Amino acid sequence: MGGTCDERKFSFYQAVKQHEPVQMLEDMRYMEIFHWEECSHQRTYTPSEALMYAIVHDHRAYAQYLVNEFSDGAFAMPGENVCCSHSSAPHLALAVHYNRKEIMALILQETSWSYMNRGECEHMDEGRTPLHMACELLHSDAVMLLLASGASPQAEDRDGMTPLDLILEQLRASKVNTRAKMLCLERLLMFKPELRFKMKSSLKNDPEYWSNVLGEETFNYLVGRTPGTLFLLAMQTILAQLPSREFFKSLDELPVPVFLKPL
Repeated sequence: MGGTCDERKFSFYQAVKQHEPVQMLEDMRYMEIFHWEECSHQRTYTPSEALMYAIVHDHRAYAQYLVNEFSDGAFAMPGENVCCSHSSAPHLALAVHYNRKEIMALILQETSWSYMNRGECEHMDEGRTPLHMACELLHSDAVMLLLASGASPQAEDRDGMTPLDLILEQLRASKVNTRAKMLCLERLLMFKPELRFKMKSSLKNDPEYWSNVLGEETFNYLVGRTPGTLFLLAMQTILAQLPSREFFKSLDELPVPVFLKPL
């Protein structure tokens, strides 16, 4: 078999990037040599490692195949020379990072709530969940997908920061992308009836600033001065009743006008 290990590794990567047919990719993945381990042992790519490449390059058909055919094996921890995600849920974190919504939905359908709420990883100290990452990157659709699938809006990183805190921090730091930040905030609040977050004292200490940034109604709700708007309270109640596995189907079937639905 000709070519070096690095060349074959690059060939597989390029084939996934070019969205080659699934069967061709599987034939390549099953070849005996792709890259060297530390012990100089030659091996093939695992389904988990192949799924990482499929996510990076948005190869949805290959991602679907790997998840369907290999189930738990597709979500095993990949090798260090493939894993570039600072999370103990690396495939989901990578899909959030690249905003691969269709693949993200596929992963969420096949995994449990505990998978998406993992926050510890040997590669990082922050202890952030995929929902933290989605909020940090202002990927509002990812925020909605994660929340609808059972991600906890109350999860704290190792600094005690919730996803809501990360959005508020960004609103305080810059006026850039304010609409995207507010959209993420609105979606978080629909799934967060319990207002426990680290930056509440900051809001209370500077009411004039935060009222201008958030709007008076949202500010008063976050600091506990008033209940949420009737719309927010209604959406919190309705969304809490929808089954996570069929959330979007159930949302579509709600007998309310489309413009009132959160997607």
